[in-house]
Amino acid sequence: MDKVSGLVRLMRPINCAMMGFAVFVGAVLANPQFFSVDWLDILYGFVTGFTLTAASMTINDYYDRAIDAINEPSRPIPSGSVSTREALAFVSVLSAIGFVFAYITSVLCLVVALLSWIVAVTYVTFGKSSGLPGNFLVSTCVAIPFIYGSVVLNQLPLSILLFALMAFLSNTGREITKGIVDVKGDKTEGVKTLAVRYGEKNAAVVASLFYVSAVSLTPVPWILSLVSFWFIPLVLVTDIGLVASSALLISDYSRESARKITKLVLLWFVIGLLAYVVGVLK
Repeated sequence: MDKVSGLVRLMRPINCAMMGFAVFVGAVLANPQFFSVDWLDILYGFVTGFTLTAASMTINDYYDRAIDAINEPSRPIPSGSVSTREALAFVSVLSAIGFVFAYITSVLCLVVALLSWIVAVTYVTFGKSSGLPGNFLVSTCVAIPFIYGSVVLNQLPLSILLFALMAFLSNTGREITKGIVDVKGDKTEGVKTLAVRYGEKNAAVVASLFYVSAVSLTPVPWILSLVSFWFIPLVLVTDIGLVASSALLISDYSRESARKITKLVLLWFVIGLLAYVVGVLK
């Protein structure tokens, strides 16, 4: 059971489910008429988003094992519950499953899935130590599932591009915040995050700018009549949450505070997803 638990923890199922759900949101935004879409293709898209995210989470932990031994010694690999060989085998299986379901959906979906996988691996192998460019690579991986969901239905409306951009901006802020949490281990391993290069306070300010930038885009879908009135109440929760989290981070940029804020931002992100889903069902 310890082995199974370790593999599940490597996957980060909540993150995987969010990326699978992002594919669903992308499909709904592309075509809000539920009864006119191919739900089997959307299900395949969910599986692709889930498994490729799980693969990227696992390979990230594989390359992070030295840093995690300092920052997060209870993680599956540094704690010994999952060996490095088992982790790599798990990555191969998860990736294969994702690619198979992408190919079953369409060749174009397979191409997008492969590009997403390449971006994720590029981040893990080369981009992570670069700091902000690496944060952008991670955020690209977060934004792609929304686009993938619309590609499943052979569409790419403006609403998808707007939400993908909001996801990119808010997640970049979250990645910078995570750099504050991991600053000790990152210094040891030479990872050039903003927190390492310019200090936790400056990193907190930049992260907050990205959060606020995402918030500033939320009125656009309503102004362009891309969503209904019901988008507003939920997105206001997200906006207020992100602004409050930004203020809290700037006032207290300690490791523990930053850790709490990364979790809160994940919650605001989920509510933002729901806002878009509710908003297009008009």
